[in-house]
Amino acid sequence: RNIILNNPKKRNALSLSMLQSLQEDLLHDVKSKDLRVIVISAEGPIFCSGHDLKELSSEEDVKHHSKVFELCAEVMTLIQKLPVPVIAKVNGLATAAGCQLVASCDIAVASEKSQFATPGVNIGLFCSTPAVALGRSLPRKVALEMLFTGEPLTAQEALMHGLVSKVVPEDKLEEETMKISHKICKSSKSVLALGKATFYRQMTQDLDTAYRMTSQVMVDNLTLRDGQEGIEAFIQKRKPVWSH
Repeated sequence: RNIILNNPKKRNALSLSMLQSLQEDLLHDVKSKDLRVIVISAEGPIFCSGHDLKELSSEEDVKHHSKVFELCAEVMTLIQKLPVPVIAKVNGLATAAGCQLVASCDIAVASEKSQFATPGVNIGLFCSTPAVALGRSLPRKVALEMLFTGEPLTAQEALMHGLVSKVVPEDKLEEETMKISHKICKSSKSVLALGKATFYRQMTQDLDTAYRMTSQVMVDNLTLRDGQEGIEAFIQKRKPVWSH
């Protein structure tokens, strides 16, 4: 599924309506057997500029401000709870909550011209919610430099520090994203869903607890038909049927 942020005149800002649309598109028919991977991209030179600042001004009340941040948090956590991998395809600038969106995706492929920043500090609104995703994707000192200074990372710097998975020339962005997507589509959906959920669970646990939990999950994985079929196919050097 391709989800495209399509409000380039507003720099693809995550307004309340944009967040609601994004949430709906992520959840739409999510249990369908045909849905194997979700790609989030954007129209225009700005991938996403973060929240719509007009919605955060004093023209709106505290209740509205809370609603914006609560929904944003729901969408960011939803991405990691979905049973399929979510890929950010970034071609341009991703700032504040837009940078948070990239950090929240499972995989991120960026063009060489892309940049990433959390410049809220420069306008008096520290990027505290983007910091949650950044702090879990980047080394602490890199994340804090971004948050304290508002200075952007280049695509190559973002790659070096782990914010994105791959950096490619702009004309190769679609091709590389599709290459990863098609590779994912060759694997068992049930096995990937189990693996993704387990990965995020174990990341919050201490080492011993993580190994106990994942050992049990691997035992459970063997009870899945796709798990046994894949192992038998490997032993017999043939392709399992779910890979077609």
